[in-house]
Amino acid sequence: MNILILGGGGREHALAWATLQNPKCDRLIVAPGNAGIAAIAECAALDIEDRSAVASFVEEESIDFVIVGPEAPLAAGVADRLRESGILVFGPNQAAAQLEASKAFTKEVCDAAKAPTAAWARFTDAAAAKAYVAEKGAPIVVKADGLAAGKGVVVAETEAQALDALDDMFGGSFGAAGAEVVIEEFMTGEEASFFVLCDGEDALPMGTAQDHKRVGEGDTGPNTGGMGAYSPAPVLTDDVAARTMDEIVRPVLAEMERRGTPYQGVLYVGLMIENGAPRLVEFNVRFGDPECQVIMMRLGAQALDAMHAAADGRLAEMRINWADDHAMTVVMAADGYPGSYEKGSEIKGLDSLRADSKNMVFHAGTTAKGGAVLATGGRVLNVTARGDTLTDAATRAYAMVDQIDWPGGFFRRDIGWRALK
Repeated sequence: MNILILGGGGREHALAWATLQNPKCDRLIVAPGNAGIAAIAECAALDIEDRSAVASFVEEESIDFVIVGPEAPLAAGVADRLRESGILVFGPNQAAAQLEASKAFTKEVCDAAKAPTAAWARFTDAAAAKAYVAEKGAPIVVKADGLAAGKGVVVAETEAQALDALDDMFGGSFGAAGAEVVIEEFMTGEEASFFVLCDGEDALPMGTAQDHKRVGEGDTGPNTGGMGAYSPAPVLTDDVAARTMDEIVRPVLAEMERRGTPYQGVLYVGLMIENGAPRLVEFNVRFGDPECQVIMMRLGAQALDAMHAAADGRLAEMRINWADDHAMTVVMAADGYPGSYEKGSEIKGLDSLRADSKNMVFHAGTTAKGGAVLATGGRVLNVTARGDTLTDAATRAYAMVDQIDWPGGFFRRDIGWRALK
């Protein structure tokens, strides 16, 4: 197959790496890609949110299968346009992508499906939202309704923080994404990520992971797009996974089908788990980042077969074989992230690192210039390792981190602390 992956971050580098392990992949193009992806696959300059441009590129390059990495092209209807052209694509259509593109839509679907989630209310008026916060008190969660690149969620520990978040959102900090705001009950427990493949009819669990959203060690400081992850997530036991499928995933998929928008692709199910009971935090309509990196590290070549089966309506015949292993990824981010940060600092030492089935550095925000690798994003590298135990994986990952020479970056030393303690 000739395969196109849309995206240019660490998730897409991991997807490309796993796809290339599979002999069914004859040619791989990633658009737009990054410095790390360019070392293993062809890269193409392409506006991946332009439906017509993507469709034309697919036709010109004789692409057989398209894997959509990030959420923005899905919300823009790129998958719809490709399917209209008869192209096999992994990712939901625009209507189904509302499960991520609109927090209020997801809440409405959950209410209809009776899926357990936090109590909520939506607002388009700042004064009404502030009155609701005063009524409910803190802690409380404030979310921009639309897509905000993983940054439109504030877990407010005080009412003042909640009011500041509302000022930011209604004030335009997140653009159109903050024109409507969802305010949720604060849920207690332990968060985990559950990935499920869907083909419109069948659903197949595709692994578990735990992300670290806060920028600081001990899970402190502001939320980020994710500072590291590990897989599997011990808190997401077989019993919890079964309850999640029965109480959340299948009812929601049935409700989506009832609405005439059957879901196809990967469904990221963000959970809060307390006393063995899962409640939904959020859905994403694509692989989480950086959770995808640890899932791909463990799956390897199987990942392409599973995604292709989901796109082709063959999930009922698909089985995933998991090794009894663990993976961890440590995010190296630019100083100042998730606030303002400088771009263009040079990263050295990458050439000396091992790159194999147990050790990989997935690039998230890099470019190559004059033989040097430069940082271009907030989250820049995903240093990823696999081991027989989580301790082994952590040892490998941090050994690689320590060999990277990048004074302009930082990372957390405690990824996996809940499972390791």
